Amino acid sequence: MSFEDIWPPISLTLSLAAINTLILLLAGTPIAWWLARSRSRYRELVGALVAMPLVLPPTVLGFYLLIALGPNGPGGWIAGLWGGRTLAFSFTGLVIGSFFYSLPFMVQPVRNGFAAIGEEPLEAASSLGANNWQRFWLVALPLARPGYITGAVMTFAHTVGEFGVVLMIGGNIPGQTKVMAIALYDYVERLQWVQAHVLALGMVMFAFVVIAVTLTIDRRINVPMP
Repeated sequence: MSFEDIWPPISLTLSLAAINTLILLLAGTPIAWWLARSRSRYRELVGALVAMPLVLPPTVLGFYLLIALGPNGPGGWIAGLWGGRTLAFSFTGLVIGSFFYSLPFMVQPVRNGFAAIGEEPLEAASSLGANNWQRFWLVALPLARPGYITGAVMTFAHTVGEFGVVLMIGGNIPGQTKVMAIALYDYVERLQWVQAHVLALGMVMFAFVVIAVTLTIDRRINVPMP
C-alpha cells in the first residue's frame, strides 16, 4: 500500500498549528493580561466569551465560522479585496477558524500565569522606577513563563487534533485543507486500515509526548530555588 499521500496532511497540519500558536501567543497576551488585571465589571463576561469554544459543539462553532467566512459574510468581503469570493475552504480560513477554536487553550493558562504573579513583584518594580512596559516585559512575562509554555503546547496540540471545526470550514481539499484528522477520517471511510493505523498511532504518540514534555517542563520550572 502507498503511503505517499500521508505526508502532505502531516505537513499542512504542522504548518497550521505553528502559525496558529504564534498568532495566539501575540494576540492572546493582551487578552490574558486584561482578564487577569482588569477590575472591569465586564471582565468575566469577556472571559466567558473567550472560553465558549470549550463547551460549544465543534459543529456549531464551525457553522457560524462558515457563514462568517463565506461569500455573504465578512470573509467574502475580505476575499474580494484580492478577487476571491470566500475565505472558507482555504488555508487562510483554517488559520482564522483555528484562532477562534483554540483561543481559550492559550488565553486561560496565560491568564492564570499572570494572576499567579500577585501585586508584590509589580509594586516592587514600580518602587525601583520601572515604568509600565518595563514591569510587563521584565517582571510579568518571565514570571508568567509556565503559563506561556502550557498555553503554547496546548494550543499547538489542540490545533493538530481538531476535526469538527476544520471539516466544517475547510472540507477535504488535498494540499489546502486536508489536515491529519480529516485524512484519518478519509482513510477509515475508504477502508485503508493500514494508513489509518499509521496516522492514528502517530497522533497517539504525539499526544503522549506533548503531555510528557509539558509535565517535565512544568516540574523543572516550579522546582524551589535552593
